[in-house]
Amino acid sequence: MSRVGRVERSTKETSVVVEINLDGTGTVDVSTGVGFYDHMLDQLGRHGLFDLTVKTDGDLHIDSHHTIEDTALALGAAFRQALGDKRGIVRFANASVPLDESLAQVTVDLSGRPYLVHTEPEGMAPMIGSYDTTMTRHILESFVAQAQIALHVHVPYGRNAHHIVECQFKALARALRYASEIDPRQTGIPSTKGAL
Repeated sequence: MSRVGRVERSTKETSVVVEINLDGTGTVDVSTGVGFYDHMLDQLGRHGLFDLTVKTDGDLHIDSHHTIEDTALALGAAFRQALGDKRGIVRFANASVPLDESLAQVTVDLSGRPYLVHTEPEGMAPMIGSYDTTMTRHILESFVAQAQIALHVHVPYGRNAHHIVECQFKALARALRYASEIDPRQTGIPSTKGAL
């Protein structure tokens, strides 16, 4: 069973191509023009063991918002496509990942219903390079909307903005990996409704 998703998204603001293989080895080829975002998507692929290709050309002469947002939307759509009918998946998972002084706790349900709960420490530095730190929540909102999953991300503490954001992506990667894995004991769709 091939669990690959591929999405192309073109607007007047961006051109995005995303391909993801849920059963990969963590091979990543990412280029969005936003260095820190590339670093985060690299974490997502490597720690999720997803083969991930992302190519985005966006209107960076304005700012990075459209580039980041449209990439997240395409990534969520590709992830949902790769899951298929979700037959045999684990469905629920959680992961806690520390990064030095920061800790991220992520819980996911591949439910077919988009919902995000997101908390992180207040007073973070506003920028990491050209990356606006307020975009982390918007990335997750955009991903969740297209992936159609319930996602809870909680960072109870942390000081360094780079660490606070990065541990979220690492924990998200692990939680998505565990939830999307095939359960050898699950022969059907893991829902009393019969559909996800």
